[in-house]
Amino acid sequence: MEFMTGVNQKEVKEISDLAVYLGEKVKVNGTIHTIRDMGTVVFVILRKREGLLQLVLDESVNKIDKHSLKEGAAIEAFGMVTENEKAPNGIEISMEEVIILSEPAEPMPVPINKWKMNIALETNLNLRPVTLRNIRERAKFRIQEAIVRGFRDFLYENGFTEIHTPKISSKGAEGGANIFKMDYFHKPAVLAQSPQFYKQMMVGIFDRVFETGPVFRAEKHNTKRHLNEYTSLDFEMGYIDGFEDLMAMETGVLQYIVALLKKEYSREVEILKIKLPNTERIPCVRFDEAKKLISEKYNRTIRNPYDLEPDEEVLIGQYFKEEFDADFVFVTHYPSKKRPFYAMDDPEDTTYTLSFDCLFHGMEITTGGQRIHDYHMLLEKIEKRGMTEEGMEHYLLAFKHGMPPHGGLGIGLERLTMRLVGEDNVRETTLFPRDLNRLEP
Repeated sequence: MEFMTGVNQKEVKEISDLAVYLGEKVKVNGTIHTIRDMGTVVFVILRKREGLLQLVLDESVNKIDKHSLKEGAAIEAFGMVTENEKAPNGIEISMEEVIILSEPAEPMPVPINKWKMNIALETNLNLRPVTLRNIRERAKFRIQEAIVRGFRDFLYENGFTEIHTPKISSKGAEGGANIFKMDYFHKPAVLAQSPQFYKQMMVGIFDRVFETGPVFRAEKHNTKRHLNEYTSLDFEMGYIDGFEDLMAMETGVLQYIVALLKKEYSREVEILKIKLPNTERIPCVRFDEAKKLISEKYNRTIRNPYDLEPDEEVLIGQYFKEEFDADFVFVTHYPSKKRPFYAMDDPEDTTYTLSFDCLFHGMEITTGGQRIHDYHMLLEKIEKRGMTEEGMEHYLLAFKHGMPPHGGLGIGLERLTMRLVGEDNVRETTLFPRDLNRLEP
């Protein structure tokens, strides 16, 4: 009988291991990313999880048939580790033995071994299972990993509990028509627009909660900034003194993410030539004041007094970059008519709410604010909106039995990644996008 006692320790070495094995023979594995045939000497570049590794095959020394090696093949190689400042990571391995673990059935449809593939976005997305193997494409999603990791780690350090909420529900949390409806065993159901109701309920249990998960919006947008399924980084915190506590917490999250990128993702930052944003101080400006500032400075007529249009977001970002060298800006006190029913109205002027958006380089990446925590006030707001309590009974149950002052926010992961890496289309920073026309791959 066999027993499992833990992770199997492998003989093969990773790139980060190799520096201590200079002058020694090691075993490595990986996929052949590219082959450079110089005649008797062949450079074989392996693609591994940590990056690229150069192998050198000298046919005059080792009896390895270079024609047996193909791009896309998975191999295991054995040889001597030596220094070479021109090689990726400054290290190469002189191959003495090679075992071919698998071979591709067809050549690559696109040049994934090029630094830039120079292919159309639609081609990139249609061939996603292979185009993601490109080094720059891969690097985007390592950056995305850092964002999620930083978000999680910082909130854990600040007393938050991670939760996982249902994505199938009887009613949308945000209201409106942008809901995907579905048949759930002959009952009407919807895909979750956000975890809003659930994370508010959980504030009454854990005080501080967060979640990273998909949300669904049935918006018929076909823009560079919209998706119909995206990943939201949500947190909700109780016993707040005001919505400023939420903006301060997000500032801390962003600072932590940037520090993590500097410390542990410098290779990807360099590959993508990312200029990390300034998170030391993030300015805050009222919604109405922001509109006035850009109207005066850029001679722009205010057309919509209740919401920010995309070009206004761009101009707000531009204004605060020019005036304060700020990459992020919090726009506060959004009009009540453009916020959900659970948003806390400003007691000094109930046409506005104690809410905010965070803009990054002129694009909204976060929406948040203080919530109504009083049961009777919540019922009044529902009635005022012409809504019914049907489908919200369990949500309201939490408030009926007492809730602390609280609020929260949601960050769009793909948009934040998009802005961070300098892309102009959110599909570039989505592994497998779902939009108005795309359900595959």
